[in-house]
Amino acid sequence: MCAKGTTHNKKLKAWIDKMAALCQPDEIVWIDGSVDQRQKIEKEAIASGEMIPLNNEKLPGCFLHRTAVNDVARTEHLTYICTRRKKDAGPTNNWMKPKLAYAKAREIFKGSMKGRTMYVIPFSMGPVGSEFSKVGVELTDSRYVVLNMIIMTRVGAAVTAVLDKGADFTKCLHSLAGVDINRRMILHFPEDNTIWSVGSGYGGNVLLGKKCLSLRIASFIARREKWLAEHMLIMGIEDPTGKIKYIAAAFPSACGKTNLAMLRPPEGLKRKGYRIWTVGDDIAWMRVDSDGSLWAINPESGFFGVAPGTNSHTNPIMVETIKKNTIYTNVLLKPDGTVWWEGADGEVPSHGIDWQGNAWKPGMADGQGKPVYGAHPNSRFTTPISQCPTASYRLEQHHGVPISAIIFGGRRAHLAPLVYEAFNWRHGVFMGATMASERTAAQVGKQGEVRRNPMAMLPFCGYNMATYFKHWLNMGHRMHKPPRVFHVNWFRTDEHGKFLWPGYRENLRILEWIVARCDDQVSAQASPIGYLPNIADIDMTGLDVPRSAMEKLFKLDKKDWLAELAGIKKFFKGFRNDFPQELWDEYEGLRMRLSKIAEKK
Repeated sequence: MCAKGTTHNKKLKAWIDKMAALCQPDEIVWIDGSVDQRQKIEKEAIASGEMIPLNNEKLPGCFLHRTAVNDVARTEHLTYICTRRKKDAGPTNNWMKPKLAYAKAREIFKGSMKGRTMYVIPFSMGPVGSEFSKVGVELTDSRYVVLNMIIMTRVGAAVTAVLDKGADFTKCLHSLAGVDINRRMILHFPEDNTIWSVGSGYGGNVLLGKKCLSLRIASFIARREKWLAEHMLIMGIEDPTGKIKYIAAAFPSACGKTNLAMLRPPEGLKRKGYRIWTVGDDIAWMRVDSDGSLWAINPESGFFGVAPGTNSHTNPIMVETIKKNTIYTNVLLKPDGTVWWEGADGEVPSHGIDWQGNAWKPGMADGQGKPVYGAHPNSRFTTPISQCPTASYRLEQHHGVPISAIIFGGRRAHLAPLVYEAFNWRHGVFMGATMASERTAAQVGKQGEVRRNPMAMLPFCGYNMATYFKHWLNMGHRMHKPPRVFHVNWFRTDEHGKFLWPGYRENLRILEWIVARCDDQVSAQASPIGYLPNIADIDMTGLDVPRSAMEKLFKLDKKDWLAELAGIKKFFKGFRNDFPQELWDEYEGLRMRLSKIAEKK
């Protein structure tokens, strides 16, 4: 029952027919990316109640969407890597045998689209036709998915043309299936280049070009094809001479990745002539060029951002970006047809309709006395990157941008300095493999508890992370001049729990030092953990941070670091015999350097 005249790709036609026979839709519609078709689907989504149009004068082209109450975030415990061998999924992933996973999911998909439309979405992750890019096709019965995939990926005739030439594609199947958490499964079959998602309507589970393809499946493909698919922002830093250096950076959640990607220069550096260019805030695909350097693209064409906390102080560029053509999910609807969330600009509205569709006013509490939020803490928005005031002109360039530095970061109150540099690529991989953040008071779990999240990829690596670390090490051997590797920590506190560094736009001062190191323009001091800056080399123009605070920001507490070693050892041992010896050697090197300093004391 495939829609006629849609593609000449016989493999694709056969797969659509097979999935349609399983899901039994009443109709199949091919998404061509045209404005007319998009507007037609928007009207249908409004009529069905899936989308609420917002005030078109204040928020032109914007809509509100609400998910089910039990469907507000990624469901990691229901997310599986389905490889033939459990070992290939590794100890950090949920694993299921492919045969069993397909069988269980088929029972849920069977007839799930009766009375509904199956939409066929051909999409490209990355500029259409780039050697970096990958093509996928998502089948879905959700208009919300269609409209968001048009924002987040390249959809249209150009993608169909690539498929018509016989291009391979990632097979992506999604159905709402009643949005039943008891029948929810997010399944990745990397050996089959296939993703199945059922029982959810939340973007992170159903926009299958997002984390599912661009990280879990792509990381598996990247290892085979010798490139990197990473959970990283990409940004360009233009200096006063007009030269642009590009960096990629990985941070766990709640560490300001999106804010950094579109950072506004502080006045001191702005006057010098610095400017930031945003390539992406979430995903980086990186390949080694013929000259041995590392180049990257952002495979996405939109932002999938967290609304709460986004305001003109934390991220003024994003505030400008989301004023039009944006889909908001699970935020508060104000009486004037605009939206609000906790931490937004302006006064708290006196009343509105909350993310669950109920009347809301400030100070409301539930039966247990807990506050009722106007917007869900994980409320989201999707918006085109092209609208971003700092969007890079190289977004659609097939070759991407050259990467001079890779930055890892985490939230550590006392351990990690503000910034330090790895001794070499192997040490940089060790730095990424040991990335960690401490739980905050706002997060579930024991405050201060250290959570390991290597390269910020723990939930997203599509295969055994021990093999993933080996792949990172091998990538270093393939590069003539690998990017320099750094670690940053914006969250160091004093004895009273107060942040020592102001963060946000002031972080550019640290990026300036990093760029200078890449060009060997400033020296650094060797320490047991890496190269530390000379404080005098950080431009503090217009910033009042006491010298004593700066010294605390770079102080190394050997007791804390020896305790950190114990945590690293425990984490590494979890990978058993698969773990690369090179990283054990780096561990031992750090231990020896720390012990030597202790002996001097």
